[in-house]
Amino acid sequence: MAAGGSSVLRAGMVGLGMIFDETYRPFFERAHAEGLWDKRFGPLQVELSAVGSRTGKRSAAYKQSAGNKIADFQNFSGENAIDQLVATNVDLVCVATPDDRHFDSAKKALAAGKHVIIEKPSVLSLRELDELIALAQSKGVLAKVVYHKLLDPDHKKLRTLVHDGVLKHVNNGYCSLLEPKSISGSQFAEWITGRNPGTYVAVHYLKLIDFTFGGRLKTISATGQRGLVGPKDGPTWDSVQMRMVYEHADGREAAYDIHTSWVTPNNFPGYVEQEVQFRFDNGVWNGHSRKRGVELTVEDRTPNELKTTINTHYNGTFVEPWGERSQRGYGIEVIERFVREVAYVEKGGPAEQRNDRLKEMRALGYNDLSADRQVVAAVQALEAILEEAAQGRPDAVVTYEAETGKLSLARPGVAQTRVLHPGKG
Repeated sequence: MAAGGSSVLRAGMVGLGMIFDETYRPFFERAHAEGLWDKRFGPLQVELSAVGSRTGKRSAAYKQSAGNKIADFQNFSGENAIDQLVATNVDLVCVATPDDRHFDSAKKALAAGKHVIIEKPSVLSLRELDELIALAQSKGVLAKVVYHKLLDPDHKKLRTLVHDGVLKHVNNGYCSLLEPKSISGSQFAEWITGRNPGTYVAVHYLKLIDFTFGGRLKTISATGQRGLVGPKDGPTWDSVQMRMVYEHADGREAAYDIHTSWVTPNNFPGYVEQEVQFRFDNGVWNGHSRKRGVELTVEDRTPNELKTTINTHYNGTFVEPWGERSQRGYGIEVIERFVREVAYVEKGGPAEQRNDRLKEMRALGYNDLSADRQVVAAVQALEAILEEAAQGRPDAVVTYEAETGKLSLARPGVAQTRVLHPGKG
């Protein structure tokens, strides 16, 4: 027990990139100062105990700048950083590396018996997903993924209207997320080769659609553009347009188009442009980041240092009316929710009832890996379609069989399909 009777949860971070400053850092600093409390588990002290990364430079700089805002954590770097991290006494591990490194880090953490949360997309293939789910089951721990947009008040309202039957039967939808050149050209330049903006950000909308509307995923198709971030005939994509078709219980279909890009001009007024529209039998839902209600102009500071259109719902720094400085938003809230889920499992009642609490938390479809199957299927399909196109074979279509989990790619004029995942057989 910690001082004052609090129990303790120790966290490890894998990767300390851009997302850390916007979500994990403010959560860990606030939890270090205030702790958490819940009637199910009482007072809880949360410590960032260890960080593992390739160079350790960011974490060393953070440790120095944070001072007493954070616990004194161990800083592991190099090829064995993850192994060293999971060998410590951390209770949970947050994986915030580039997406093509998620699987290895999560696998090591789960194998060591640690609860895990992974930044979206959780993994890039159904094989990897199956392996992590099985590992979490065998070790008796939680395996979760961050979909912070599900906690966006606007998206929660959309789901509430669908859940309550106010909006009836979605027919089709359009989602767009455009990011500035600074994302692909500098912030993510280290791992951008061979990657695409669809996997990186379309996954937010894949989950929003899958979680909000349900149904059976049937087909995925996609195309894209190249030539700015990398060669026009290379494997690195500037923008991607993908389409998913779902079938609902009544046999009717719904189609969704999702457009993503990371080559928008850096001085574009919205900086990051986000838009959704869903059409129902009896209504239309429109959402737009630049029409959310706040617009700011400061000479020589917007739209780069400060954003012209501000999403304080996701992440905002404030001077509260009572004088305290704070940082909050749904991007931080989603991390806290996971920590509360872990605390409930480990400290929310008698040890002999732990499995019941674990089962209860695994049933949360908004973030459990077991509920991520159709999203990962769409991600794997997108990657395979773009790989085919980069090799001069465009216009492939991927079919997903929800009953078996089989994922197959078909090319125009080619009778034989390519099995991406065999499913259950």
